Parts: sequence; C-alpha cells; structure tokens
Amino acid sequence: MKLITVNASVTASNDRDAEALRQRLRAQGKLLVNVMSSAGSGKTTLLSSIIRDLPDVKIGVMEADIASSVDAERIEALGARAIQVHTSGMCHMDAGMTAAAFDAMQAHDADLYFLENVGNLICPAEYDTGAGLNLMILSVPEGDDKPLKYPLMFQKSDVLAITKTDALPYFTFDLETCIERVKKLNPAIDVYPVSAKTGEGMAALEKRLLNALDQWKNNR
Repeated sequence: MKLITVNASVTASNDRDAEALRQRLRAQGKLLVNVMSSAGSGKTTLLSSIIRDLPDVKIGVMEADIASSVDAERIEALGARAIQVHTSGMCHMDAGMTAAAFDAMQAHDADLYFLENVGNLICPAEYDTGAGLNLMILSVPEGDDKPLKYPLMFQKSDVLAITKTDALPYFTFDLETCIERVKKLNPAIDVYPVSAKTGEGMAALEKRLLNALDQWKNNR
C-alpha cells in the first residue's frame, strides 16, 4: 500500500488545473469519481461494496485523509488498487492535489477511479478536483435536513447515494422529503437510496457508475 503526502495547489486557478486533469483523464478513457460526504457516512463501506460487486472492473481508489491509512488498507484487502493520500491538515482535495495522487496511481492502470475526499460537507464542495463525476453520500443517521444546511454540496453533485437505508426504522428520516429538498436544489441530480449492508439499491447505483464509465470512454 502506497502513501503519499500532498499540499494545496498554489496555482492561480484551480478551475484551470481541474479542467486540464479532466481532459487528460478523458483522453485516457479513465473516469474519476469524486466521493464527498461527512465523516462517518459510510464512504469506504460503500466503495467496498462496489468493489466486491464489480470484480471485472479495474478499480483504483485514492483515500484522502488528514492522517492514518486505515481506509486504504481496507480497500487493498479486497484486492483493489489503493493509495492513501495525506492532505497535510487540509480539509479538502483540490485539482493539483488530485493530479499528484493520480500520478502516484498510474502504475495501477485502472479504468474507474474513486477519490474518497476528506470527510466534511463544506470545503470539498468548493473545489473542483478534475473528476468526471461527483458522487455525494448522505447517510440516514445524519438526518433529512442536510440539504437545507449544506446546499452547495448537493448543487455540485451529479449523483447522491442515500446510504444506510436499513436504518430507516430507527431514525426520524423522511426519505421523500429529503429527495424533494435535494431536487429543488439540483433538479438534474440522480438519487439512489442504498444499503451497502443488505445490498438494497446497490445494483442501480452501480449501473449508473458503469454507464458513466462507458459514456466517458465513448466520448474521447
């Protein structure tokens, strides 16, 4: 398992760096999915389920954290390619940091890459990483009011996975109300209620990711 440390980009335009990385990934037919959520929402658990369900897809995972390597170790234990990225205290990944992490993964030669961004609902939404798809995770225990409190995160995301749906009987979480709030912020977002524990809804989410990968490769 490889571990790298990256620092925030000092370039004048993160958007310029992000677009350059996105075009580079498109030319290579590699889709990068930026996974954003609060800490403890189940990002690594969801990615682990996807890896197990898609054994024929070459997957690479960049695990961004302020410290530790526990998430990358979990991913590697499943046979996937993974590196741990330490952000030197930064609460997000930007395009320059993401490009450095991607360069460190080049020897792995995957087709579908996931960037598990640092866990919070504020900073990651403000920085374009160069990803071709932004996937947000909202877990049932967090509450259905998060779209009201953190609107930018939902507005910037292409796909929303509402995770831990197996816990719905135990929490005050109105699924329909949550989806309605999300759609008001971002009518184009695709929403998938899922449970990585039971497998409920995972096939639909995984199909969405595979379709995105196919489109990415076909539009080079």
